[in-house]
Formats: sequence, structure tokens, C-alpha cells
Amino acid sequence: MTGRFSSQGAGQGTGGAPPDAALDALSAPGAGSDDPSHSVSKTEISAGGDTGELPTALARAVEAFTAHLRYERGLSEHTVRAYTGDVTAALHHLVARVAARRDADATLVDLDLTALRSWLAAGGSGGPASGGPASGGGDTARRDVGRRPARRTTVARRAASVRAFTAWAARTGHAPTDAGARLASPRAHRSLPAVLRADQAAAALDNAARGAAERDPIALRDHLLLELLYATGIRVSELCGLDVDDVDDARRTLRVLGKGAKERTVVYGTPAVAALDAWRTDGRPLLAVAGSPPALLLGARGGRLDPRIARAVVHDAAGSVPGAPDIAPHGLRHSAATHLLEGGADLRSVQELLGHASPATTQLYTHVTADRLRAVHDAAHPRA
Repeated sequence: MTGRFSSQGAGQGTGGAPPDAALDALSAPGAGSDDPSHSVSKTEISAGGDTGELPTALARAVEAFTAHLRYERGLSEHTVRAYTGDVTAALHHLVARVAARRDADATLVDLDLTALRSWLAAGGSGGPASGGPASGGGDTARRDVGRRPARRTTVARRAASVRAFTAWAARTGHAPTDAGARLASPRAHRSLPAVLRADQAAAALDNAARGAAERDPIALRDHLLLELLYATGIRVSELCGLDVDDVDDARRTLRVLGKGAKERTVVYGTPAVAALDAWRTDGRPLLAVAGSPPALLLGARGGRLDPRIARAVVHDAAGSVPGAPDIAPHGLRHSAATHLLEGGADLRSVQELLGHASPATTQLYTHVTADRLRAVHDAAHPRA
């Protein structure tokens, strides 16, 4: 097969426990390089409420939970911030509830299902429900008037965060019971971005190839960027994180470090091979400087390519095709998955290629045309 998709095996994931399914699906990919040494302070991880200090016992529990997410589960800093921000806000809400009832610090013993439901009902803020004794009374109530209700996806993410925390707390002895085990949350509406038709994707890539024919290093890089995103379906953060030695020319594969520090192998086709060779021969050497990292893709000043630049390249590429939707890199990822399925790839292979922990996620992230469904029905149903 000489198209942009190789006929080799889609991808080979490696081990590692997947993050909570709801947060894995609802969190966006990290928009930059993660620094595993970065310590999230109690103030930094507080989200949507009072950023004052938590009681010592609660603060230590949050710090231990943060370390668990970062070092034991290997989650990205973006996901760690999402978990700990929600958990810290829930604990501030708990502190305010307890302060309204007694003159003593709150502990995880006080964290029960009622407190968690109260926090979700309050909009996930750090204080108790509007107008409560510890919330500033009427002032807070007036601030809450007209506040837009949280989206279902936001409520689902908050519930997933605290369920992960309470399960960890009960398992490690920080709490006597798992208070969030029965915490329900609404099913999130999963809206998918627009995708390119196969002819629109081909036109965008052909336009990029014509620009690269001038051998300008930026144009060569942008052409390779588009070819790899479409050929492999990798995330923009994964693309920008690639190093030169992550490319296996003989096998036409890339070694990708995905969410949760999980490594997988993805394949690319012949057009990406040509773009890769042109970039490494005529493009990258002109942008590299003495202090350049081993990154496969470089910015104009010789540093690792910023994901924001990659997003702008995809927007411009889609804009060059009349009638094509304005898509981001994730839309190109969805386009790749859709075209693979329409071309006959099985769901499991596409799941491996995209790096999804569950095939259910892959189903939600793909579109299957009516023509494809009709063809499958005609081929498989005895009364078609």
C-alpha cells in the first residue's frame, strides 16, 4: 500500500495502568512539554474557589495524592492539575461545611457522600452552597446569581476526580471508607470536531507539498508535520515530543510517548517517507543551532516545535482547501481514524494507532459514513 496509511500493524502499546476513564476522555492533551520535577503547590492546584491553606492533614493528603498521580500512575501534568484542582476545591468546600457546624478542623473522616454531592451542587467551587453560614452569606449568594451552570462534561470530570481521590484515600488508609464510590455523575455529551473528507485531506497535503517544493525549511517542516499527523493519527503533543531517534526508517515506524507515559509504535506511509527525507536533508539542518534539542521538528529559532505553531499550521492547511471545515490537529486525528475505518481497518487496529485505552473511546472518536455502514450491511446481512 503506497498511500498515506501503511498496511503494517497499527500500533503496539506498552503497559501502564490507564487513568480514570472519564478524565482520560475529558481531559485535553497537554499543550507542551511536561516537567516531571514540577511541584504543584496547594495554591496552584486549588481550582475555582478559595486558595487559602487547607488544614495540615488535608493538605498532606492532597500532596500524597498528587505524588501518586504523577509518579505511580505516570499521568501528564495537565491531567494531574485537573485531578488535584478538583480535589482541592472539594476539600475547601468540606472545610467550609465543617466550620459552619463546629469549631474544629475538617478531616477526611468528614468527607462523605453528602459533602461530595453538596460540592457538585455548588458548582465545584471551594465554598459551601450559596448563602451558607461560612460562605459569606448574601454577598456570595449575590455573586452566584446568574452564574452559568457547569456543563455536563465539567460535572462528570469533577465527579471522576473526587472518585479517584476517595478510592485512593480508602486504599491507602487516609480515609476510613471510599466516600465517592456511590457518587453519580451525568453522562457527558461527547461532541466530536469536524473532520475532513478524504479528498479534502489529500488537497490540503498536496498544497503543503507544493509549498515544500521551494525547499524552504519552514515549508518542509510544515509539510512533514501534516503528513505525520494524518498518517499516524498521533496527538499534537506527541508529535512535538518526537526526537530524531524515535524514527525507524527501516520499519517506517515512530516511537511515541503518549498519555500516562505509555509508549506505543505507529506506522506511516510512503508520502510521509518522502516528506521526512526532505526535511532531514534540506530543512532541519538549516534551522538547527548549537543548542538545539534532539527534537525531530524544530521551530524557527532552533528549539523544539511549540504545539501552538503546529495548531496554526493545521488551521492554515485546512483553510487552503475551499469548503473544508476549520480543524485543529485533533480534527486531523479524527479524520485519520475515520478514513482508516472507511477504508476497512478494524476498530482494534485503529484503537492501537490512536493509543486509546478502550475501544469504546475509539468508537466515540470516529465517524463512519452511511455508505460504509451500507456496504457492511450488504456484505454481512443474510437479507440485505
